[in-house]
Amino acid sequence: MTHNPFPALPAPRGTLTANRPLADLTWLRVGGPADWLFQPADEADLAAFLAALDPAIPVFPMGVGSNLIVRDGGLRAVVVRLGRGFNGISIEGDRVTAGAAVLDAHVARKAAEAGLDLTFLRTIPGSIGGAVRMNAGCYGSYVADHLISVRVITRTGEARDIPADDLHLAYRSSTLPEGWVIVAANFRAEKGDPAALEARMADQIAKRDASQPTKERSAGSTFRNPAGFSSTGRADDVHDLKAWKVIDEAGMRGATLGGAQMSPMHSNFLINIGGATAADLENLGEEVRKKVFQQRGITLEWEIMRVGERL
Repeated sequence: MTHNPFPALPAPRGTLTANRPLADLTWLRVGGPADWLFQPADEADLAAFLAALDPAIPVFPMGVGSNLIVRDGGLRAVVVRLGRGFNGISIEGDRVTAGAAVLDAHVARKAAEAGLDLTFLRTIPGSIGGAVRMNAGCYGSYVADHLISVRVITRTGEARDIPADDLHLAYRSSTLPEGWVIVAANFRAEKGDPAALEARMADQIAKRDASQPTKERSAGSTFRNPAGFSSTGRADDVHDLKAWKVIDEAGMRGATLGGAQMSPMHSNFLINIGGATAADLENLGEEVRKKVFQQRGITLEWEIMRVGERL
């Protein structure tokens, strides 16, 4: 029996698809359908749609699905996925403004060409909207260090510019209200030599590819570091409270469940080795959390977002 999505929705100029499977829109390639997938034409289309949408209907903004497990039962919500109307980048002085749908890596490269240093974004999978919401970071730099403000459309369809301080950005978190959609972000960047910035990014990519399973179906780091900060990449970086270290100590590197595996290459990467369900992935993650707690008394916190209903 097919799920009967919500009653009639406002008619947008963009694309609105009922009962849309989401597996192909996530990096892990798992998950059931969303009641609705909305791809707005532009900011005005998004604002008008949300203003007219029944307030009881949940709204879930989704980026490129790089940090997401959609459960097998799918999502009872309108999933908003920004596309072409939200992927502009403009640079003025030391300011970089990027649409929420732009890939982090693309912003890093464009900024570097203009002699501005947002190189930390180069190895972060995903798009700017998700990077802001999660205060993404690596090599000791975070979105919070550079963000000036974000432009959002609230759940009621109001456009607002919000100063970075009002988002209370912390390690992998922000206080952006549920259902609000980030449409653009405004960053400040230090000046740098374009060639030197390019070389640094090439070095970061090489390091990442040597230590992470970048060719596999993963969603980046599975758990937050218990230390409460990202790897700095510096020589004095300590590993005692790194997620991968405590997972190794619990004997879970390479562990499998169904089509899910903790990567043998980097044990904090949960990968779909073929035919995994969302339940396989989430259950293996929970097994890892249990083992780490038994071994070290540490409760690992998920970094991958899990949404939707179990089957």
